[in-house]
Amino acid sequence: MAIFQTLNTLLHSIQGSGRATLDAVLEAVRSLFSGDRETRRKVAFSVAIIALSAKMAKADGIVSAAEVAAFRQILEIPPEEMRNVFRLYDIAKEDIAGFEAYAGRLRGLCEDESGNCQLLGDVLDGLFHIAKADGIVHEREIEFLEGIATIFGLDAAAFERLRERHIAGPNNPYAVLGIDADATAAEARSQYLTLVKENHPDRLAARGVPDEFMFIASERMKAINDAYSKIAKRHAA
Repeated sequence: MAIFQTLNTLLHSIQGSGRATLDAVLEAVRSLFSGDRETRRKVAFSVAIIALSAKMAKADGIVSAAEVAAFRQILEIPPEEMRNVFRLYDIAKEDIAGFEAYAGRLRGLCEDESGNCQLLGDVLDGLFHIAKADGIVHEREIEFLEGIATIFGLDAAAFERLRERHIAGPNNPYAVLGIDADATAAEARSQYLTLVKENHPDRLAARGVPDEFMFIASERMKAINDAYSKIAKRHAA
């Protein structure tokens, strides 16, 4: 089932219940897909991107046209599904509860038996893409993203690499690859190949990123390839 049709099913499940809250949405994810872990992870990812984007917009207090465009880039929303996606966005934005409890529940929906969920790093990647769309990541957005990263279990070093890639990436290719500026050519290539392998579409699909959200992987690979090209040219000079 395509992910947007699944979201439609999810929203219909809470109609008439009088509980059009994000908590009700997350409970519906758990109950509707309790026997299908793969679908549950994909739906959890989709809900996380949509709901946390709305919460971030509320935290910042400003929703720019550029951020809306970035949101729509990530989701690649079919015209006929636009209404449902933005209904979920509005439910999350209007919910008076803070993002912390929901971020924790989203983590629980996609964790594996070891308590890990690589998928959550992809969610943060998407949120950073939206936050920087207007040309700057505001302080309140950084605080929001740091809070999400902590709840998701992302360590400080991993968050810093992600932040640097989005904020300093165009001017610092080493930040994009997550290596020191004095790294050797061999070290840069080794890290580059590792990142290419980790971010192959098949790997993302395996950890639960729906096909409709592969824009994130495409943009990440563009950044990785561009960064490695710049570093390789410096070593060859």
